[in-house]
Amino acid sequence: MSRVINPDSVGKERTRLTKAVVLCIRELAKQAQVTPEAQDLAAFIALALKSISEGIDVSVAAWEKRDYWVKADKFRMEWMWAGQMADKMKVAVVMDDWATIASLMPQIAAKFSKIVVSDNHRLGKPWVGAFKILKPY
Repeated sequence: MSRVINPDSVGKERTRLTKAVVLCIRELAKQAQVTPEAQDLAAFIALALKSISEGIDVSVAAWEKRDYWVKADKFRMEWMWAGQMADKMKVAVVMDDWATIASLMPQIAAKFSKIVVSDNHRLGKPWVGAFKILKPY
């Protein structure tokens, strides 16, 4: 019996989401005023960071099975900020607090400074409709 390989792992999803967040930050920096697209961009960043933080324990589970506790804890601490920033972004987006969003953007961008997204990316516009998804929560 051969191994079953999951092509949609949590790590690949995290990579895709980090690239999408970098793209959103770029697009949000181009916005001169608050538009529905700007709201979608900010809401998508909040949702993506929350999704990233929820996937950390799944990624670490394999290391913990093999008793790599130090590696697992280091990875958790490395990504701990994602959940905290997601909560702050969510509150700021729902409360329509653009001053807070503007102050959080450089902090998030600094965390993703090593992520490279080419101009010919195939991500599309994943933020479309994100504000409607975030608003009910």
